[in-house]
Amino acid sequence: MKGIKARLLFQIGVLLLAIVLLLEAVFAFAVYSYYFSSARQIMQSRAVTATTFSNQFMDGYPLADRARYILENLVANENSRVEVLNLEGQTVIDSYGFSSPEHIDTEDVQTALQGGIGNYTGFSPLFEQRIMAVSSPLTSSGQVIGVLRFSVSTEPLYKAVFILIGWAVAIGIVVIVLGFAFSLIIARRIIDPVKELTVISRQMATGDFSARAVRKYNDEVGTLADSLNHMNEELSKSEKMKNDFISTVSHELRTPLTSIKGWGETLVVGGLEDEEETLLGLEVINGETERLIGLVEDLLDFSKYQSGEIQLRRTATDLHKLLREVELQYSYTGNKRNVTLKTDLTREMLPIEADLNRLKQVFVNLIDNAIKFSKQNGVVLLTAVRQERQVCITVQDYGEGIPLEDMDKIGERFYKGRSKMSGSGLGLAISKEIVRLHNGQLRIESEYGTGTTITVTLPLLPEDNRND
Repeated sequence: MKGIKARLLFQIGVLLLAIVLLLEAVFAFAVYSYYFSSARQIMQSRAVTATTFSNQFMDGYPLADRARYILENLVANENSRVEVLNLEGQTVIDSYGFSSPEHIDTEDVQTALQGGIGNYTGFSPLFEQRIMAVSSPLTSSGQVIGVLRFSVSTEPLYKAVFILIGWAVAIGIVVIVLGFAFSLIIARRIIDPVKELTVISRQMATGDFSARAVRKYNDEVGTLADSLNHMNEELSKSEKMKNDFISTVSHELRTPLTSIKGWGETLVVGGLEDEEETLLGLEVINGETERLIGLVEDLLDFSKYQSGEIQLRRTATDLHKLLREVELQYSYTGNKRNVTLKTDLTREMLPIEADLNRLKQVFVNLIDNAIKFSKQNGVVLLTAVRQERQVCITVQDYGEGIPLEDMDKIGERFYKGRSKMSGSGLGLAISKEIVRLHNGQLRIESEYGTGTTITVTLPLLPEDNRND
């Protein structure tokens, strides 16, 4: 959490600093432009007014006479230094009454000598300070005879600009500090709920499924809390299913092992003289061994199913033959409930590319389940119907059926249902995975107290891929 908080504060701080710096730069540029543009426009207006008047009403007068007249008629509050320059850039006379042989060749003077209005901002070595100057041409009969130059020190302007920028910087620092403070508060309000959810998730990770996250906000954090609670519920269900599965498997293992051990001890103690008892014991041991082998195979298949390692060995064959083999197998094999398997199989060929052993495992498992849940002396119906490019195989019993509340969970791993006849809860889950790997579907329909129908739909081979 410290890392997230630090990154959040850093990113907000960088963004805030960038915004403040950008605004400071824009403000400084705006203040500088405003002050200097205003001063330049005022000086330029005065210079143009003075030269325009002189050029119109004193045309033909010598430069010196015109210079004295201009300086004598300056406004009383004129703060600028006014100079009249000759064509060599020398000061004929200035507002202080002095003249100077020094040549002034700044860009404003050069522009004015060419007949334009010149502006200049820079450093004056004479006054050792920064100045701003505006020059306007003095003409006689259309010819430039001199330059009227207004100049003023810009030090007060810079001082005023720096003061305003200083205030802006101070305000910017205050804004950054306040921004960091609010960012810290916001970061805590974001991180603290995440910390709480982290604690809850750790409790869940240790197996404490009683922990619950409290939804405090109607946002992504609230959604995360709901997701954690949902995950907790699902984990609790999975944990219960796993415990039920372990209990069931333990019982399934203990029962045949107890029978095997009991009959083994009986045979060892009683000897082998009683042939009928010996055969009965061996038959029981053989049957219970088969049960153990089936359970172990289910566990191995489930392990492959969990890791996604169930592999199919597909071959092109006729599914009709496989179904006839299953029918024949149950015709000669009895069952304790004396349930009869009846078939209604299409006589058409059912060309399919499949792993026959895996598909046989599916149908045997479905029929075994149907027999297990059927009534004494009941009937299980196996049908196969071809529908265009697919075949539908149905296993139907008329037993106890499945309660409505269990329908959504039947076929999930570990789920056995509420019936006492339920097995390990793996067979149907494995069957669904095998059918899925064959690009098919397994659908369960049931009415409690009436019976269950399971339909397996598999795709048939296209015409051009079938064996002759």
